[in-house]
Amino acid sequence: MIRLGLTGGIGMGKSMAAKLLCEHGVKVIDSDEISRSLVEPGKPALEEIIEAFGIEFLKDDGELNREKLAELVFSDDSMRAALEGILHPLIRKTWQSKLNTWSAEKEKIGVVVIPLLFETECEAYFDKTVCMACSEESQYDRLRQRGWSDLEIDQRIKAQLSLDEKLVKSDHVIWTDGSIDIQAKQWSELLSYLSRGSESDG
Repeated sequence: MIRLGLTGGIGMGKSMAAKLLCEHGVKVIDSDEISRSLVEPGKPALEEIIEAFGIEFLKDDGELNREKLAELVFSDDSMRAALEGILHPLIRKTWQSKLNTWSAEKEKIGVVVIPLLFETECEAYFDKTVCMACSEESQYDRLRQRGWSDLEIDQRIKAQLSLDEKLVKSDHVIWTDGSIDIQAKQWSELLSYLSRGSESDG
């Protein structure tokens, strides 16, 4: 099985890529979704986060106040490192287990979406890496549509490697400034290329 690590700057099309890959029948798991499941009420990770950051980050209904925590960690590098120290090992263990399951099931390709793939030095776990990319203008437009202020956008971009660095480190790039059809065509071509390479290796 080809293990594919998918990354890219925030707002550059990783979620759409996951959707398009699923439509191709490719197995995909998203580290952000794993993270959300790990901090559900009653989960050990949530208890550890509240112990580290304080009860004020817990909502009345017992759920994590993600917005309040985001405000803190994206304005304080040491706090973000503390949060990542709790979550990242658990996230990695989860997607590693899923990749192993897919491999045992004889899937041809397994994809893990990891925004901080290179920042967390996870590229060694994958056969190939793909970076989603778009112009800065498109990136800001998309994030503003989420209701984020330019300050929030700047903080989140600063918390990641620059796009240029991600592009240099990646094996393949999918550009997302164009239409969904154009993105889909790029994925079709890349998946075909990867499949041919896998067959020749075999």
